[in-house]
Amino acid sequence: MSDERTPPSLEELDARLREARRVAGMDPPDAPPGQPAGGVSNGDMALGLRVGVELVAGVLFGLALGYGIDWWLDTKPWGMIILIFLGAIAGFMNVYRLTSGQGYAAGFDKSQKRDGGE
Repeated sequence: MSDERTPPSLEELDARLREARRVAGMDPPDAPPGQPAGGVSNGDMALGLRVGVELVAGVLFGLALGYGIDWWLDTKPWGMIILIFLGAIAGFMNVYRLTSGQGYAAGFDKSQKRDGGE
């Protein structure tokens, strides 16, 4: 029991683990140039965050505006219910505009520009 072996270094263990993963086919594929190793870029995360904010902001704005109208006109809870649904619809429309590339320009139609029409 007097075996005085020194434990392997961390670099040696890391190299052995990498080799075992490579042999087992568990290595993640190499990322294309300009992409992080996880496969999700900062632009993708920003888009996802913006989609979530658009949806939540629409509902919260409808909630706040509906509560104010209910308080002012004493129509509880109808103003809040209606405006929450309208806020959710507005949030979904904003997400659709964002994902389809339309932006916020009023009346912009890609087909007119692409076809050369005015």
